Amino acid sequence: MSKIVIINGANASTSRVTGVQEYIKENFKDVTTIDVFKLPAHDLITANYNSDAIKEANALVEQADVVVVLTPVYKAAYSGILKTYLDLLPQKGFENKHIIPIAVGGTPRHLLVIDFALKPVFTAIGATSISQGIFIIDKQIERTEQGVVIEDEILERIHQQLNVSKVAV
Repeated sequence: MSKIVIINGANASTSRVTGVQEYIKENFKDVTTIDVFKLPAHDLITANYNSDAIKEANALVEQADVVVVLTPVYKAAYSGILKTYLDLLPQKGFENKHIIPIAVGGTPRHLLVIDFALKPVFTAIGATSISQGIFIIDKQIERTEQGVVIEDEILERIHQQLNVSKVAV
């Protein structure tokens, strides 16, 4: 069984991105999360590598076999808060890990954010195993009074990517 860590680059717990995180946590085993928006803002902005909270988050990444990176898409790029955290990972922090990027955006025109914005950063952090990734249009995730509803096609793609990573369901 693989250890999964989710790095959630959304800026709030009410984000559709967080709905995807909740789904993965409920449907796969051995999943931990790093909600970047919950890390101390001062430590993120000042690149405080010695912060206990940053060290704890980085330890989760170090222990993981699979890293799922979730981000909303703002102005054709991944979130700034995600970038501030990725900058605090060790230079080879993604080495020997399988990386699964998942981006949620308002238009399919931003589909290439995974290939042209995220993957080069992952490679710079030592990743050599990066999946195709999943781009989700925000209307494919709906918040209801009962919780988050994600379209079946998206759920199938999530399962496919995590199963390719040999993650126990």
